[in-house]
Amino acid sequence: MIPVKICGITTPESAWSAVCNGAAFIGFVFYPPSPRSVTPEQAADISRSCAGQIQTVALFVDPTDEDLQAVFNAFTPDIIQLHGAESPDRVRWIRMHAGRPVIKALGVSSAADVAEAKAYEDVADWVLFDAKPTGGLPGGTGRSFDWGILRDYRGSRPWILSGGLNVDNIGAALSVCRPDAIDLSSGVEDAPGHKSEVLINQFFEELSAINRSPSSRG
Repeated sequence: MIPVKICGITTPESAWSAVCNGAAFIGFVFYPPSPRSVTPEQAADISRSCAGQIQTVALFVDPTDEDLQAVFNAFTPDIIQLHGAESPDRVRWIRMHAGRPVIKALGVSSAADVAEAKAYEDVADWVLFDAKPTGGLPGGTGRSFDWGILRDYRGSRPWILSGGLNVDNIGAALSVCRPDAIDLSSGVEDAPGHKSEVLINQFFEELSAINRSPSSRG
């Protein structure tokens, strides 16, 4: 089954729900304006509750060196996600100094936005495509975009599909494009910042059903 990242984890219960359903990654948001933001200490506590069971991702938006260090002093993520306007040089520097793989998120509303991924292929380990922000938060808004833009995408790095994915549209999304992983946040919440174990279970049941269908095997 395609690897799943559940981002915006704020409680041990949500983390364990992700683990028990077979998610590959959980993400912690270190961006105070987000309703899913946690402190480094909270992330450390939650990650200890499921240590060795799942990979952890630390999400930043245009972090300063001090922002990064404040998190690393308390919490050691497996992967770093950069969800702002970080330049390729900045991504390269963070990846080198942190000694961790990096996911670079890019907002998408047209094919031209997808083309920007090429500039990051030598400096990031993964590329993530999300709905292009129109103001406010850079992600986790529940907005999707035209997946057809990515139908023929072939980059040199594995890529992740994000942006408003949920139990009702994941089948349609995967019928249009073939990402290497998927990322969801608001699609498994019953309130902003609060993950629903019921919705997480339903999402993975739907994903399993898609995986079992003959059409999904080409």
